[in-house]
Amino acid sequence: MSDASTWVLLRGLMRDSRHWGDFPQAFARAMPGARIELLDFPGNGALNEQTSASSVDAMADYCRAELQRRGLKPPYRLLAMSLGAMAASSWASRHPQELDACVLINTSLRPFSPPHWRLRPTVWPDVLRLALRPPSVRAIERTILRLTSRLVRDPETLLDDWTQWRLSHPVSRANALRQLLAAAKYRAPLQAPATRLLILNSACDALVDSRCSQRLAQRWDCEIAVHPRAGHDLPLDDGAWVIEQIRRWI
Repeated sequence: MSDASTWVLLRGLMRDSRHWGDFPQAFARAMPGARIELLDFPGNGALNEQTSASSVDAMADYCRAELQRRGLKPPYRLLAMSLGAMAASSWASRHPQELDACVLINTSLRPFSPPHWRLRPTVWPDVLRLALRPPSVRAIERTILRLTSRLVRDPETLLDDWTQWRLSHPVSRANALRQLLAAAKYRAPLQAPATRLLILNSACDALVDSRCSQRLAQRWDCEIAVHPRAGHDLPLDDGAWVIEQIRRWI
């Protein structure tokens, strides 16, 4: 069955559309007729020389304006992970008429989850080391991969790509800080947005406690699917599973 919807894919903190890997192509094959749009937040990827927004609401508003600039009219469907899912939450809460569906992957939102769930204490030493005494670029990416993936099949080839991307489009410390502060400040509404919601969650997420997604699904009374083995970067670890959950739900 053909699907004429526009799907908008949003990545997380300090990452860009290249970090989807081959997932968008697989997703497009599974959604024949759909238009797949990849958006980067200012400060990331090809927009790395721009200033990152200091609030999640502003990130969502940037995405809305960019789609309008591209000549794409709502309603849209959002597939977003981590910080991108926070932006999707903001968008859905403030402009539900523009969205037909939202799929949120491994996000963590105040006021539903405490700080030690939103970033596991076991990773705090790694985060501090990366912030205060950054190692080589490849070592940074290796740490990120260790924290976000459990099932990647060819880590060295992936690290080659990630290292080159960081070198070609580095995220400045100032922009990294703006994104971190935006994520820390964002507070989702208690009431669920008036749009269809699906939450996808990784049981073995080493970065964010899986209870964040589970509690959100409970409070917003929306459907959730939990992958038993994947890490935080669920589309990287098992993109086929993500696609199957969305196909079944949509």
